[in-house]
Parts: sequence; C-alpha cells; structure tokens
Amino acid sequence: MAFPRGGLRRFRPQAVEGPNFAELFGALPVAVLVLDPDGRIAHANPACEVLLNHSETSMVGQPYDAVLLPPEDYADRRDGRGFAAFDAEIEAVRGSRLRVDFLESQVPDHPGWRIVTLHHAPQARKMGHGLDRSAGARAAIGAAAMLGHEIKNPLSGIRGAAQLLQTGSDPDTNAELTRLITTEVDRIAALIDRMQDFTDTRPLDLAPTNIYPLLDHGRRVALAGFARGIVIEEWFDPSLPPVLVDRDAFLQVLINLLKNAAEALKGLAQPRIILSTAFRHGMSVNAGPGQPRRPLPIEICVMDNGPGAPADIAEHLFEPFVSGKPEGKGLGLPLVEKLVRDMGGIVQYAREREPEVTVFRILLPRATA
Repeated sequence: MAFPRGGLRRFRPQAVEGPNFAELFGALPVAVLVLDPDGRIAHANPACEVLLNHSETSMVGQPYDAVLLPPEDYADRRDGRGFAAFDAEIEAVRGSRLRVDFLESQVPDHPGWRIVTLHHAPQARKMGHGLDRSAGARAAIGAAAMLGHEIKNPLSGIRGAAQLLQTGSDPDTNAELTRLITTEVDRIAALIDRMQDFTDTRPLDLAPTNIYPLLDHGRRVALAGFARGIVIEEWFDPSLPPVLVDRDAFLQVLINLLKNAAEALKGLAQPRIILSTAFRHGMSVNAGPGQPRRPLPIEICVMDNGPGAPADIAEHLFEPFVSGKPEGKGLGLPLVEKLVRDMGGIVQYAREREPEVTVFRILLPRATA
C-alpha cells in the first residue's frame, strides 16, 4: 500500500475508532520527512517545515537531496537497513547548516518507503540527550553570575563613595562622588528594568502595518549610532503586504538585532549588514492540536558577514543570560524571541553559505481584513 500523496488517512484503522493519524503526524514536535521508493519527498510535517524553513507544498515531489544533504557517512549505509547519526551536521535548502540527530528507518510492509526524523540538536539536548545542563539550570547559573557581577560590584563602589562623602569636605570631590553614586544606581535600575521586560504579560497592540517605514527607521537609528561606518544593504520584496505587528515591539526587535549584528562586526575590514524581506508562500506552523495551521508568510532577515556565534553557545542563543560577549548580559536575544512570539511569529538563527553570513530570520503573520 503506497503512502497517499494528499495525506496519511490510510494509516487510520478502518475497524476501530481511534485518532486521526494525519493530525498526529502534524502535531509531532519532531521534524519528520516521508520518502517514497524513488527517494522523493511524499510528506513533511509542520516541525520539519519550521526546521528547514521550507513549506511542505514546495518540498513534496522534490528529490531528497534537493532539500537537504544528509551526513557525510549516509552514503555508506546498507540498503534496506536503518541509519542513525547523532549530533551530525546537515546542509538544508538555501545553504543553512544545522546540527541534528538524523535517523532514517524503513516503513514495515511498504518496500522502499522510508521515514527520516531530524531531532534538532538544541532540542535534543534540552530533552535530556547527553550530559548537558538543562536550559533552566543554565539560566539560573547565568542569572546568579550576572547578578553577582552587575549588582555586587556597583554596590561596592556606591558604598565606598558614600564613606568618602561622609568624611570629605571638598565640594568638587563631593559632586564627583555624588555623580558616581547616581550613575551606578541608574545602571542597576536599568538592568532590573530589562529583566522585568520578561515578566510583562500584557498583550501587545497588534495592528496591520506597513513594515517598510519601520525598517527604514531602524536602519537610520543604527547608522546614526552603533552601526556608524557599517554598510547596511536592503534586499526588499516591494510587494510585501501589511504585517500584523506591534510597532514599538517590532522596532525594539529590529534595533536589538541590528545592534547585535554591528557588535559582531567589530574589527572586520569590510563590515556589512543586510536587511531583507520576502513573502514565503505556504509557510505555516502548527498552532496546536485541533487548531488550524497558522500561516507565517512574512520573512524579515537581519544578516551580517561576521563570524557567527561561538559553536558552544549557538544552540542556546535565545536562552536568558547566555552571551558570547565578555560585556554581554545575555538578555537581548531572549527578549527578541519573547516579543516575536508575542506577535504570533518565530525567530531563528542560522549560518548560511553563498554568501557566508549569519542570519536572524523572523517569520510573522500577514494582516487580514
């Protein structure tokens, strides 16, 4: 019995009432591809669409290796046998490189049919594979270390300045010490304000928005300040429809990503940032059991030609208190992820080839009438 092209309904037992297996396939949290005997893609679930940044509609019927290149030793597998490669690097469509647990198995009673599961390495590690700490433990340890450095040290300076004020009589010295106390207290308050951003559960004011004035505003803010001297190119789709966003939240996301890109380019001879937009037909994600798929066709990318995140933290960039910069707090990207999620979208990190760039990709819903 062949896998039907239009769905997985034939998997459902005819004699016994039970779950719809097409819905179960769609709800799986692991990326899954179904291959026919000719090595072409017959099905891809929503988790696979998100991981590979490609819709099922555009993948179905494509040769397997036109969508992703499997691990190097995949070619040595034995026909009719399963294959597994853990923490392996694969190259997905458009040149994105991913670390995954790659498993291929034969479908019983269906010669030639195969199922490929791609456990994204960051997710696999979070689910307990290996000896890595959990995300919660890393966040707690990072919070303790950051608070110790960012609050304890200023408090020591404040205490010392207060003692000098108590014994000093020179007005100029007293004024300087007062400014030091004020500056350090303001710095602690700003840090606490940033941490409180994560506890704000108020719904955002989402509205149909022309995204291009916001992109232009963010670009001008960057060029006037932290990205001065850096070329910012625009690769725009001029036909992009209105997007459903909160203007202030989107600007905060954009400026955070531009600032992150500018900091990654320090010391480069020809630093370059690229802002791009595109409309991805058929791109959608699973909104949960029993709910319709949520279309996310609006793609906005912030790219830079820097070296990318260090390998040991690349899979944890959106976790609080994880940073590859000595002075970093590890709060910028987690806040970006929260705000994008609150606007109904997702944000992804990738390293891509041709050109070799770091990409932060935002996928958002379009506005409807």
